[in-house]
Amino acid sequence: MRVTGILPVMPPFLLLALRVLAGMGGVMLIVTTMSAAIRSFVLPRNEVVRLNVSVFQGIRLFFDLAAKLANSYGRRDKIMAHYAPVALVALPIVWETLMSLGYTALYWAVGVGDLKSCYELSGSSLLTLGTAKTYGMWLNMLTYSEAALGLLLLTLLLSYLPTIYQAFSRREVTVALLELRAGTPPTAACLLNWLNHDGSVQNDDQQWAEWERWFVEIEESHTSLPILTFFRSPQPGRSWVTSGGLILDTAALLFAAVDGPRPRQVEITFKAGCLALNRVYRFFDDKARTEPTDLLPEEDTVEPGRAEFDAACAELTDRGLVLCDDRAAAWAHYKELRTRYASALEFLSRLTMAPSLKIAT
Repeated sequence: MRVTGILPVMPPFLLLALRVLAGMGGVMLIVTTMSAAIRSFVLPRNEVVRLNVSVFQGIRLFFDLAAKLANSYGRRDKIMAHYAPVALVALPIVWETLMSLGYTALYWAVGVGDLKSCYELSGSSLLTLGTAKTYGMWLNMLTYSEAALGLLLLTLLLSYLPTIYQAFSRREVTVALLELRAGTPPTAACLLNWLNHDGSVQNDDQQWAEWERWFVEIEESHTSLPILTFFRSPQPGRSWVTSGGLILDTAALLFAAVDGPRPRQVEITFKAGCLALNRVYRFFDDKARTEPTDLLPEEDTVEPGRAEFDAACAELTDRGLVLCDDRAAAWAHYKELRTRYASALEFLSRLTMAPSLKIAT
């Protein structure tokens, strides 16, 4: 067997078999790429797209390395703020590259020429340059289909950018409003004191209803458009993960420590928050997906210490709230409530490099 050009000269039957395999591989690569694009931006439900995950993980390795070299949280936050936009822009580049390789294999399978000629024809068709000559109607149809699919991939991304940024904007409005109400840095005790501004901490249903809707939007948008999870807040000290944990900690503190009835709206908001964080957690973590329920506690959950809880109770007492007499029972109740979301909160905080959360100053 002698070598000419890129490929060796081989028996006709072996060459035919290689062309058939190349054609099948090209079709699979094209279908896989289009499926990833459709499931990412058109399918109205959350689904893990392995191709996209591989792209995001590869880019994340470089950003994690750069973040480890930073000597402060502010510098790490500034570095990681570029991760989601870079990954989002890289996604169509990878799609277009795979599409070009798939069509290159197809062109070689139908006998256009050597691999170099096939790649040039594929690139010309995909980018609609028209610099490569074509040969006959059937091959023209193949090149036109490649041009159409290439434009479709870019259109899908461009058409969904406004949707992504609208969801980001709605999310960040609530995050910013929470900072105004919960102090800097935000704490659950401070937020609970703000809710008690008129002495009726159990009756502010409107505010809790707004937070319920926010959690529902988080669950929907951050699983159907998972790149949103990594878009960081405009201000370094803010994070949607920290804000979600703050609301849930406030509800848990209200249920466990404050003497009085459990408001129905706060209960439904707490449930919505637990569901939202756990479902986003399960979407990103393979081990979490095997859990049978959305509110399953884990044994090794990291929780705030007793001293911090007592400090929060003292702060609430100073502001005039009536607390339960049995502080040990309140602490046990608070720990039980927090196990419903603490694992998800800890995982998402590490995943997004969110700032730390406290329940008291």
